[in-house]
Amino acid sequence: MSLIGFHASHEQFTPSELLRLSQKAEAAGFQAALNSDHFHPWTEAQGQSGFAWAFMGAALATTGLSFGSVTAPGQRYHPAIVAQALATLNEMFPGRAWMALGSGQYLNEAITGTGWPAKDLRNARLKECVDIMRALFRGETVTHRGLVTVEEAKLYTRPRDMPLLVGAAVTPRTAEWVGSWADGLITTARPTEELRKVVDAFREGGGEGKPMFLKVQLSYASDDELAREGACNQWAANIFSNSVLTDLRTPAQFAEAASVVQPHDLDGPLRVSSSLQQHVDWLGEDLRLGFDRLYLHNVNRDQDGFLEAFGAKVIPALTR
Repeated sequence: MSLIGFHASHEQFTPSELLRLSQKAEAAGFQAALNSDHFHPWTEAQGQSGFAWAFMGAALATTGLSFGSVTAPGQRYHPAIVAQALATLNEMFPGRAWMALGSGQYLNEAITGTGWPAKDLRNARLKECVDIMRALFRGETVTHRGLVTVEEAKLYTRPRDMPLLVGAAVTPRTAEWVGSWADGLITTARPTEELRKVVDAFREGGGEGKPMFLKVQLSYASDDELAREGACNQWAANIFSNSVLTDLRTPAQFAEAASVVQPHDLDGPLRVSSSLQQHVDWLGEDLRLGFDRLYLHNVNRDQDGFLEAFGAKVIPALTR
Protein backbone atom coordinates (compact mmCIF):
# COMPACT_ATOMS: atom_id res chain seq x y z
CA MET A 1 0.00 0.00 0.00
CA SER A 2 1.43 3.37 -1.00
CA LEU A 3 1.67 6.14 1.59
CA ILE A 4 0.33 9.66 1.13
CA GLY A 5 2.51 12.23 2.86
CA PHE A 6 2.44 15.92 3.75
CA HIS A 7 5.23 18.26 2.65
CA ALA A 8 6.26 20.82 5.29
CA SER A 9 7.65 23.83 3.42
CA HIS A 10 10.12 25.71 5.60
CA GLU A 11 10.44 28.42 2.95
CA GLN A 12 6.80 29.42 3.43
CA PHE A 13 5.88 28.91 7.08
CA THR A 14 7.43 29.26 10.52
CA PRO A 15 8.54 26.03 12.21
CA SER A 16 5.88 26.43 14.90
CA GLU A 17 3.17 26.68 12.24
CA LEU A 18 4.59 23.68 10.37
CA LEU A 19 4.52 21.70 13.61
CA ARG A 20 0.82 22.47 14.01
CA LEU A 21 0.16 21.61 10.37
CA SER A 22 2.07 18.31 10.63
CA GLN A 23 -0.06 17.32 13.59
CA LYS A 24 -3.20 18.31 11.69
CA ALA A 25 -2.00 16.36 8.65
CA GLU A 26 -1.63 13.20 10.73
CA ALA A 27 -5.12 13.69 12.20
CA ALA A 28 -6.49 14.17 8.66
CA GLY A 29 -5.09 10.82 7.51
CA PHE A 30 -1.70 11.69 6.00
CA GLN A 31 0.66 8.83 6.77
CA ALA A 32 4.14 10.34 6.36
CA ALA A 33 5.90 13.70 6.02
CA LEU A 34 8.73 15.35 4.13
CA ASN A 35 10.39 18.67 4.85
CA SER A 36 12.67 20.96 2.89
CA ASP A 37 16.12 22.01 4.13
CA HIS A 38 16.95 25.55 3.02
CA PHE A 39 19.01 28.40 4.39
CA HIS A 40 17.13 30.94 2.25
CA PRO A 41 13.59 30.86 0.89
CA TRP A 42 13.26 30.83 -2.88
CA THR A 43 11.72 34.33 -2.83
CA GLU A 44 11.00 37.08 -0.33
CA ALA A 45 7.27 36.46 -0.88
CA GLN A 46 7.70 33.06 0.79
CA GLY A 47 9.52 34.72 3.65
CA GLN A 48 10.73 31.95 6.00
CA SER A 49 13.56 29.45 6.34
CA GLY A 50 13.63 27.52 9.61
CA PHE A 51 16.25 24.90 10.44
CA ALA A 52 14.90 21.54 9.31
CA TRP A 53 16.91 19.41 11.74
CA ALA A 54 15.62 21.19 14.85
CA PHE A 55 12.09 20.98 13.47
CA MET A 56 12.35 17.25 12.77
CA GLY A 57 13.15 16.45 16.39
CA ALA A 58 10.03 18.27 17.55
CA ALA A 59 7.86 16.82 14.76
CA LEU A 60 8.98 13.24 15.41
CA ALA A 61 8.32 13.69 19.14
CA THR A 62 4.80 15.08 18.69
CA THR A 63 3.49 12.96 15.81
CA GLY A 64 3.71 9.33 14.77
CA LEU A 65 4.74 10.22 11.22
CA SER A 66 8.05 9.40 9.58
CA PHE A 67 9.98 12.45 8.40
CA GLY A 68 12.38 12.84 5.52
CA SER A 69 14.57 15.80 4.69
CA VAL A 70 15.96 16.78 1.30
CA THR A 71 19.56 17.71 2.13
CA ALA A 72 22.79 18.52 0.27
CA PRO A 73 25.90 17.48 2.23
CA GLY A 74 29.37 18.58 1.18
CA GLN A 75 29.38 22.39 1.28
CA ARG A 76 26.94 24.00 3.73
CA TYR A 77 26.94 20.76 5.77
CA HIS A 78 29.88 18.52 6.56
CA PRO A 79 28.81 14.89 5.92
CA ALA A 80 29.95 13.75 9.38
CA ILE A 81 27.61 16.29 11.00
CA VAL A 82 24.71 15.25 8.77
CA ALA A 83 25.39 11.61 9.68
CA GLN A 84 25.46 12.50 13.39
CA ALA A 85 22.14 14.35 13.11
CA LEU A 86 20.39 11.52 11.28
CA ALA A 87 21.87 8.90 13.62
CA THR A 88 20.64 10.83 16.65
CA LEU A 89 17.10 11.13 15.31
CA ASN A 90 16.98 7.41 14.54
CA GLU A 91 18.32 6.47 17.95
CA MET A 92 15.41 8.37 19.52
CA PHE A 93 12.80 7.46 16.88
CA PRO A 94 13.92 4.18 15.28
CA GLY A 95 13.29 3.91 11.56
CA ARG A 96 11.28 7.13 11.31
CA ALA A 97 13.89 9.63 10.06
CA TRP A 98 15.42 9.38 6.61
CA MET A 99 17.26 11.60 4.21
CA ALA A 100 17.09 12.44 0.54
CA LEU A 101 20.51 13.49 -0.71
CA GLY A 102 21.08 15.86 -3.61
CA SER A 103 23.85 18.00 -5.04
CA GLY A 104 22.22 21.20 -3.78
CA GLN A 105 21.35 24.70 -4.94
CA TYR A 106 23.60 27.73 -4.97
CA LEU A 107 20.80 29.64 -3.22
CA ASN A 108 21.68 27.80 -0.01
CA GLU A 109 25.30 26.77 -0.47
CA ALA A 110 26.52 30.27 -1.45
CA ILE A 111 26.62 31.30 2.22
CA THR A 112 29.90 29.41 2.66
CA GLY A 113 31.64 31.74 0.20
CA THR A 114 33.49 28.82 -1.39
CA GLY A 115 32.16 29.13 -4.93
CA TRP A 116 29.82 26.80 -6.79
CA PRO A 117 31.34 23.71 -8.42
CA ALA A 118 30.20 22.37 -11.78
CA LYS A 119 27.49 19.69 -11.72
CA ASP A 120 29.87 16.77 -12.30
CA LEU A 121 31.98 17.83 -9.31
CA ARG A 122 28.91 18.33 -7.15
CA ASN A 123 27.78 14.79 -8.00
CA ALA A 124 31.22 13.38 -7.23
CA ARG A 125 31.26 15.24 -3.93
CA LEU A 126 27.80 13.92 -3.08
CA LYS A 127 28.87 10.33 -3.69
CA GLU A 128 31.91 10.83 -1.41
CA CYS A 129 29.55 12.12 1.29
CA VAL A 130 27.25 9.11 0.94
CA ASP A 131 30.17 6.69 1.33
CA ILE A 132 31.46 8.61 4.37
CA MET A 133 28.05 8.62 6.04
CA ARG A 134 27.47 4.92 5.53
CA ALA A 135 30.91 4.12 6.95
CA LEU A 136 30.11 6.23 10.01
CA PHE A 137 26.76 4.48 10.47
CA ARG A 138 28.64 1.15 10.44
CA GLY A 139 30.78 2.37 13.33
CA GLU A 140 33.98 2.80 11.35
CA THR A 141 36.58 5.46 12.11
CA VAL A 142 36.72 7.50 8.93
CA THR A 143 39.59 9.45 7.41
CA HIS A 144 38.93 10.73 3.92
CA ARG A 145 40.71 13.33 1.81
CA GLY A 146 39.04 14.19 -1.47
CA LEU A 147 36.43 16.76 -2.46
CA VAL A 148 35.52 16.66 1.24
CA THR A 149 37.89 16.02 4.12
CA VAL A 150 37.29 13.90 7.21
CA GLU A 151 39.90 13.21 9.88
CA GLU A 152 39.43 10.27 12.28
CA ALA A 153 35.68 10.69 12.73
CA LYS A 154 33.65 8.06 14.55
CA LEU A 155 29.99 8.07 15.54
CA TYR A 156 29.50 6.83 19.09
CA THR A 157 25.71 7.23 19.06
CA ARG A 158 24.41 5.18 16.18
CA PRO A 159 21.00 3.89 15.12
CA ARG A 160 20.21 0.19 15.36
CA ASP A 161 19.50 -0.04 11.63
CA MET A 162 21.09 1.77 8.70
CA PRO A 163 19.03 4.92 7.96
CA LEU A 164 17.47 5.19 4.53
CA LEU A 165 19.58 7.33 2.18
CA VAL A 166 17.48 8.21 -0.86
CA GLY A 167 18.88 9.90 -3.96
CA ALA A 168 17.24 13.07 -5.30
CA ALA A 169 17.03 13.30 -9.09
CA VAL A 170 15.13 15.46 -11.56
CA THR A 171 16.58 14.34 -14.90
CA PRO A 172 16.73 10.79 -16.30
CA ARG A 173 20.52 11.01 -16.44
CA THR A 174 20.81 11.78 -12.72
CA ALA A 175 18.15 9.18 -11.89
CA GLU A 176 20.16 6.47 -13.66
CA TRP A 177 23.25 7.42 -11.66
CA VAL A 178 21.27 7.53 -8.40
CA GLY A 179 20.05 3.99 -9.07
CA SER A 180 23.62 2.74 -8.72
CA TRP A 181 24.15 3.88 -5.09
CA ALA A 182 20.97 5.11 -3.40
CA ASP A 183 18.52 3.13 -1.25
CA GLY A 184 15.69 4.68 -3.25
CA LEU A 185 14.67 7.60 -5.47
CA ILE A 186 12.88 10.86 -4.82
CA THR A 187 11.85 13.09 -7.70
CA THR A 188 9.29 15.78 -8.47
CA ALA A 189 5.95 15.49 -10.25
CA ARG A 190 5.55 16.44 -13.90
CA PRO A 191 3.57 15.13 -16.90
CA THR A 192 3.38 11.33 -16.92
CA GLU A 193 5.55 10.69 -19.96
CA GLU A 194 8.38 12.84 -18.58
CA LEU A 195 8.09 11.17 -15.19
CA ARG A 196 8.14 7.69 -16.74
CA LYS A 197 11.55 8.45 -18.29
CA VAL A 198 12.96 9.24 -14.84
CA VAL A 199 11.47 6.07 -13.35
CA ASP A 200 12.79 3.89 -16.17
CA ALA A 201 16.26 5.42 -15.95
CA PHE A 202 16.41 4.83 -12.19
CA ARG A 203 15.43 1.20 -12.59
CA GLU A 204 17.87 0.64 -15.44
CA GLY A 205 20.69 2.20 -13.42
CA GLY A 206 20.31 -0.27 -10.58
CA GLY A 207 17.17 0.91 -8.82
CA GLU A 208 14.92 -2.02 -9.74
CA GLY A 209 13.02 -3.07 -6.61
CA LYS A 210 14.10 -0.03 -4.58
CA PRO A 211 11.44 2.36 -3.18
CA MET A 212 10.48 5.48 -5.15
CA PHE A 213 9.08 8.66 -3.62
CA LEU A 214 7.42 11.56 -5.43
CA LYS A 215 7.11 15.16 -4.26
CA VAL A 216 3.96 16.51 -5.84
CA GLN A 217 3.66 20.30 -6.19
CA LEU A 218 0.03 21.32 -6.46
CA SER A 219 -2.25 24.24 -5.77
CA TYR A 220 -5.70 23.47 -4.43
CA ALA A 221 -8.26 26.06 -3.35
CA SER A 222 -12.02 26.46 -3.30
CA ASP A 223 -12.01 27.76 -6.89
CA ASP A 224 -9.55 27.67 -9.78
CA GLU A 225 -8.86 31.40 -9.69
CA LEU A 226 -7.79 31.32 -6.05
CA ALA A 227 -5.67 28.22 -6.66
CA ARG A 228 -3.85 29.89 -9.55
CA GLU A 229 -3.44 33.21 -7.77
CA GLY A 230 -1.97 31.51 -4.70
CA ALA A 231 0.40 29.46 -6.84
CA CYS A 232 1.58 32.53 -8.76
CA ASN A 233 2.31 34.41 -5.56
CA GLN A 234 4.23 31.64 -3.87
CA TRP A 235 5.69 29.34 -6.49
CA ALA A 236 6.12 31.10 -9.85
CA ALA A 237 9.91 31.20 -9.37
CA ASN A 238 10.08 27.41 -9.08
CA ILE A 239 8.78 26.35 -12.49
CA PHE A 240 12.07 26.73 -14.36
CA SER A 241 14.37 23.87 -15.34
CA ASN A 242 16.57 22.36 -12.65
CA SER A 243 19.73 23.76 -14.28
CA VAL A 244 18.36 27.27 -13.68
CA LEU A 245 17.04 26.61 -10.17
CA THR A 246 20.34 25.20 -8.94
CA ASP A 247 22.50 28.08 -10.19
CA LEU A 248 20.68 31.25 -9.12
CA ARG A 249 22.20 32.78 -6.01
CA THR A 250 19.66 34.93 -4.14
CA PRO A 251 15.90 35.15 -3.47
CA ALA A 252 15.94 38.44 -5.39
CA GLN A 253 17.21 36.66 -8.51
CA PHE A 254 14.44 34.07 -8.23
CA ALA A 255 11.86 36.85 -7.86
CA GLU A 256 13.25 38.56 -10.96
CA ALA A 257 12.96 35.32 -12.94
CA ALA A 258 9.38 34.91 -11.70
CA SER A 259 8.42 38.37 -12.97
CA VAL A 260 8.11 37.00 -16.53
CA VAL A 261 5.91 34.04 -15.56
CA GLN A 262 2.31 34.16 -16.74
CA PRO A 263 -0.49 32.26 -14.95
CA HIS A 264 -0.79 29.66 -17.74
CA ASP A 265 2.95 28.91 -17.45
CA LEU A 266 2.22 27.09 -14.18
CA ASP A 267 0.42 24.23 -15.93
CA GLY A 268 2.72 21.23 -16.18
CA PRO A 269 5.24 22.17 -13.49
CA LEU A 270 2.29 22.55 -11.07
CA ARG A 271 -1.06 20.86 -10.78
CA VAL A 272 -3.54 23.70 -10.34
CA SER A 273 -7.18 22.78 -9.77
CA SER A 274 -10.09 23.25 -7.37
CA SER A 275 -11.40 19.80 -8.37
CA LEU A 276 -10.61 17.11 -5.83
CA GLN A 277 -11.45 14.45 -8.41
CA GLN A 278 -8.89 15.94 -10.78
CA HIS A 279 -6.24 15.66 -8.06
CA VAL A 280 -7.29 12.05 -7.39
CA ASP A 281 -6.90 11.29 -11.10
CA TRP A 282 -3.46 12.92 -11.30
CA LEU A 283 -2.22 11.14 -8.18
CA GLY A 284 -3.63 7.85 -9.39
CA GLU A 285 -1.44 8.12 -12.48
CA ASP A 286 1.58 8.62 -10.20
CA LEU A 287 0.74 5.49 -8.24
CA ARG A 288 0.43 3.47 -11.43
CA LEU A 289 4.02 4.42 -12.28
CA GLY A 290 5.08 2.54 -9.16
CA PHE A 291 5.71 5.24 -6.56
CA ASP A 292 5.63 3.99 -2.99
CA ARG A 293 5.04 7.38 -1.38
CA LEU A 294 3.51 10.61 -2.65
CA TYR A 295 4.40 13.73 -0.66
CA LEU A 296 1.85 16.44 -1.39
CA HIS A 297 2.96 20.07 -1.33
CA ASN A 298 0.12 22.54 -1.62
CA VAL A 299 2.18 25.56 -2.69
CA ASN A 300 -0.36 28.26 -1.79
CA ARG A 301 -0.79 29.50 1.77
CA ASP A 302 -4.13 27.84 2.60
CA GLN A 303 -2.75 24.74 4.25
CA ASP A 304 -5.71 24.14 6.56
CA GLY A 305 -8.24 24.04 3.72
CA PHE A 306 -5.96 21.71 1.77
CA LEU A 307 -5.47 19.29 4.67
CA GLU A 308 -9.16 19.17 5.48
CA ALA A 309 -10.29 18.63 1.88
CA PHE A 310 -7.61 16.09 0.95
CA GLY A 311 -8.04 14.25 4.24
CA ALA A 312 -11.78 13.95 3.67
CA LYS A 313 -11.83 13.10 -0.04
CA VAL A 314 -8.50 12.50 -1.72
CA ILE A 315 -6.64 10.21 0.68
CA PRO A 316 -9.63 7.84 1.13
CA ALA A 317 -10.05 7.63 -2.65
CA LEU A 318 -6.37 6.82 -3.19
CA THR A 319 -6.03 4.33 -0.35
CA ARG A 320 -9.11 2.39 -1.43
